Amino acid sequence: MIRLFVPHDLAPGASLDLDEGQSRYLAAVMRQAVGDEVAVFNGRDGEWRATLAKVGKKAVTLTALSRTRPQETGPDLDLVVALVKRARLETIVEKAAELGARRVLPVVTERTNADHTRVERLQAIAVEASEQTGRLDVPQVLEPEKLDRLLARWDVGRQLLFCDEAGDAPPVLAVVKAGGPWAILIGPEGGFSARERAQLRALPYAVPAGLGPRILRADTAAISALTLWQAAAGDWR
Repeated sequence: MIRLFVPHDLAPGASLDLDEGQSRYLAAVMRQAVGDEVAVFNGRDGEWRATLAKVGKKAVTLTALSRTRPQETGPDLDLVVALVKRARLETIVEKAAELGARRVLPVVTERTNADHTRVERLQAIAVEASEQTGRLDVPQVLEPEKLDRLLARWDVGRQLLFCDEAGDAPPVLAVVKAGGPWAILIGPEGGFSARERAQLRALPYAVPAGLGPRILRADTAAISALTLWQAAAGDWR
């Protein structure tokens, strides 16, 4: 069944006016008609059956019928990732949504080769990935900020898995334990600077870890780290 993320409150009989993009998708791409059913979720009220009540090329209205799944929340896991080239960053956001991350926080480091991105595009990718993977919420993609600024206001109760490419850190599975909120930090293609590595290693909440003997691109590193964290402490256990 087609799944759509909607901003509306969900309740029996609720009328849901879809935006133009979703309306075109249902009417023109998927050829849905009045009476067809889709699944909808909003990140708050679980997943619901809904029927197409009105269908136009640019405007589709749904009627919520009944809840099929109660609201669930995934692990309290953030992904902090240095800005990289657009295609790789989009892949990272897509896979972070698929692998259950709660938020994606792009950062600018000393060796970052970009200083901005289209957050609205990344958020749309997160929505689409969430629709396709069956999760009942959508990870939030935040505006980029400098790594130093992020660390200055860090919640010390959230452990930071610092993926250190230097080669002298223990493997992820040896250091990640279940419990409490976590974040994973992935550096830029050029790696962290010596100053940044020293700063991170001095933080009491930072947990340095390695991802194996090979140098990984940022997108591969993010996917690997998320997968290993899920195996050790997430909702895969």
